[in-house]
Amino acid sequence: MAKNRCKKNKKYGPTSMDITTPDALEDVPQAMDTSETVVDDETHNDSIRKVKKRVQMKRKQKVRKMKAIARAVAKTERKATKILNKESKKLRTQSAKKLYD
Repeated sequence: MAKNRCKKNKKYGPTSMDITTPDALEDVPQAMDTSETVVDDETHNDSIRKVKKRVQMKRKQKVRKMKAIARAVAKTERKATKILNKESKKLRTQSAKKLYD
């Protein structure tokens, strides 16, 4: 089938603008609107409280995530105990050196 690319769309073609103005708006200076808008606290708080819901994770993903978190916590606890052991060892060696000096 041939496409009608060369034809101009007369339906949405250029139209002339309406430049007629009412008599009341001719060359009369208008006052500027200085009224302040007040935001309702209720509507403002509702927009803040809205939390975007995420797609629910699959069970396997949840299990992997929980295991990873548990591993991370265990690792930090092990590091903390190693640091405490090193400090206590330093104190023991220093006190032993002081005894023999």
